[in-house]
Order: sequence, then C-alpha cells, then structure tokens
Amino acid sequence: MAVAPLAGSASGESDKAQVSTLPWPSERSGFFALSVIIFATFLNFFDTTVFAMLAERIKGSFNLSDSALGFVLGPASVVAFVFVGIPLSRLVDLYPRKYVLSASIAVLGTITAIGGLAQSFGQLVGSRLFVGAGGAANGPGSYSMMADYFRPMRIPLVFALMQLSYIAANAAGTWGGGAMLGFTDSLPERTQIIGLTIFNWQWILILVGLPGLLASLMFLLVKEPARRNPPGAAPLVPGSATLGQKLLGFTGLDALKAINVRGAVYWPLFGALAMSAVESQGLPAWRVPFLARTFGWDEGEIGNLMAPVLLVASLTGLVLGNIFVTWMNKRHKDGNIRATAMIFTCTTVFAIGAPLMPSAELAIGCMAMTSLFGLAGAPAQNAAIQRIAPNEMRGQVTALYLFMYTFFGAMGSWVIGTVSDVIVGDPAKLWQALLIVAATFMPVATFFMWRAIKPYGEEVRRLESLGL
Repeated sequence: MAVAPLAGSASGESDKAQVSTLPWPSERSGFFALSVIIFATFLNFFDTTVFAMLAERIKGSFNLSDSALGFVLGPASVVAFVFVGIPLSRLVDLYPRKYVLSASIAVLGTITAIGGLAQSFGQLVGSRLFVGAGGAANGPGSYSMMADYFRPMRIPLVFALMQLSYIAANAAGTWGGGAMLGFTDSLPERTQIIGLTIFNWQWILILVGLPGLLASLMFLLVKEPARRNPPGAAPLVPGSATLGQKLLGFTGLDALKAINVRGAVYWPLFGALAMSAVESQGLPAWRVPFLARTFGWDEGEIGNLMAPVLLVASLTGLVLGNIFVTWMNKRHKDGNIRATAMIFTCTTVFAIGAPLMPSAELAIGCMAMTSLFGLAGAPAQNAAIQRIAPNEMRGQVTALYLFMYTFFGAMGSWVIGTVSDVIVGDPAKLWQALLIVAATFMPVATFFMWRAIKPYGEEVRRLESLGL
C-alpha cells in the first residue's frame, strides 16, 4: 500500500504514476506468507495465554504478592521492549522482513523454553524480559509485509485473518493450559535434574517454547515482497550518514517526529489504544486468579468452560466486525475509526460488568463479550494505522503504535495487582480491583477513539487527493 510521508514528500505526478503501476505480488504468495505469520503469531500469544494460566502456581512456588505476580505477568516483558523494540522495528524497515521475523520467533521460542529452567523469581523475570524482546519485531514486520503484499481494499480482511492467531491462541492456551496443568499435577511437585530444581508447572514452558524453531524455518520459505515506497522518498539511512546518525536512526526519533507533525490524527488513536490495553490485556492475565478466588474454580474447570466460550465469541466478533467495518468504510472515509469507536463503547459496558456478575458463568459470559467486541474492532484499528503510515518508516510507526498496546497492556496486569494490594487490600476481593481498573480506563479509551474520527477522515481525504 503506497502512502505519502507525513511531511516533506518530494513525490509529484510522475511519482504517483510509478507507484500506481508497480505490480502487486501474487495473492498466492501473499496468503502463504500470511499463513506463516498466523502460525508464528499464534505461538507468541499461546505463550502469553498459557503463562497467565500458570499465575497461581507461580505465586505459590515463589511466594509472591499480587503486585509481584502482576509484574511478571506483564511489565517484565515490556522492559526489554522499551530498549530493543524500536531498534528491532528499524531492522524491519531496512532489511528483508522474513529474516527479521524468523530470528524473532526463534528467540522467543528458545527463551520461553529456558524459562522452564528458572530457579528463582528473578531468573523467571529475566526469561520474560527476553521473551518480550524476541516478540518485539513480530507485529511491525508482519503488518509491514502484509501491506506490501495486498491492495488497500484487501487489508481489513487480511488483518482480520491475522486475528485468527490471537483467537486460536487464546482458546487453545486457556484450554490447553488448564489441561497441561492437570497433567503436570500428576508429576512430582519438584524434580531434580543436573542440579536444577524444576517445578512441575515449568515443564509446560519447555513444551510451549519448542515449536518456535519450526516457525523460524517456515519464514525462510516466504518470498519477500517489494516495498511500495513512494519513489521520491528519501532513504532511511543515507549512504553519507555518519556512524552517529546511523545509530540515531535506530531510536525511532524520526518516526516520532513524523507522527507529531500530524499529531491530531495519531495521538488520539495512540491514547485510545493505550487506555484500552490497560484493561483488555490486564484482565486476561487475572481471569484465572479472579475466578479461582471469587468462585473457587480450579484451572481445569476454568479452561473447560472459558476456552470454548471465548473461541465462539472471538470468531463471532471477527466475522461480524469485518462485516460491520466493511459496511462503514463504504459509507464513510473515517469508517475504520468510526466503527471502532462504536465497538469501544460496547466493550466498556461488558468490561465493567464482568467483575460484578454473581456467578462464574455470567462473569465468563461478560469476558467473552469483551473478547467479541475487542476482536471486532482490532482489524479496523490496525488497518487505520497502515492506511495513513508512511511506507518508508511503516515498521517504526507501527512499532510505536504497538508499543502503546504492549507497554500499557503489560502494565495493566501490574496495575490490577497493585490496586489489589494497595487499594483493595484483600486478595479474596480481586473483583474490586478489576472493577476499579475497568471503570477508570475504558471510558477514557472510548472518549479518545470518538475524538479520533474527524482528524482521521481528513487525513484519508488528503491521501486520496494525492492519488495514494
């Protein structure tokens, strides 16, 4: 997808003609690449979901507070992202994305497995730091590659299909995590191997990490698509650049500067994503502890009911969301964001309602509805950013956008744990912490998304006026 730089474009009419006549890759190659991305992303989210299922076991084995547990469930993976996420996304803009993605999933799988050997809470945190680093390039690389494989009108569908990885991982991780915990309960609580003490739940991390090596090899079979940069776009790193300038290029400051030029378009979108991520990513990390403490359910019971319910809800949201967003885009230039704002409003209602339910079944039902609406709006949000991001720095713009989701989403689990410890003060009343967080952050996120509609529509019209 050819898009104009946010500022300083040298493209003229001849440039537009050259961009428009650049042939698109075959969709057969595109869908093969998409299938590999879906598999790799599935492994990424599967790891996260299964790790959340282990929450109560981790807390008991290492004698943690809710705040410490919330830290390892979320922020531990973000610390590395802060330092390496943006530089890795620069590699996406400079080098063949298939190699960057291959290395990323290989690191993620290997470090996940190594986490199964952690001998202390500090070592477990260290492994999650590197897991966050390994997954940092996946989103920017995947979105960038797909935007160069498929025409703009296809992108919402492609991004909706990419969400299948999240849906499948969420369901499989919830059910599989509970099933694997049931199996490992039949093993000795601790096993001594070559001087290491392995808790029975740690074998799950070892098994979950190994398939990442297969995904890494699959990326090597993907054909790298040509980048659809405007011909007048300046190179990201000029040949005459000094070493200092080249190193500075990996910080993401140029992308941040470009975003700030059209801040009225980008910052409401970034703000909405950040605020919603605190709840949408924080809540899943605490689903199992909440249901266990409030209703006395164990992981097996939770997984057996929640996995199929979330699967059906997520698939329904993906299908209905794609239909709704497509319908809105045919009627409004700002259709992507207008539809997402409506969806956010619905998500807010069920997010606040979930911890107030009188039974586990009703609470899971509300959680399923938040997943339904969350999946309905996700492809539209991602498509919106890809539509307006400048191609020559799409990797870093996407990384900054996803950073808001990753950082604030990871902080969400810690925020909930801290609210539980500091404000609520009673681990048995975890539902109150979930309610406070949902009622604080989701209305703000919804406000920002509604605020983004007008400037986004104006930016789309500007791009279309340039023939892009």
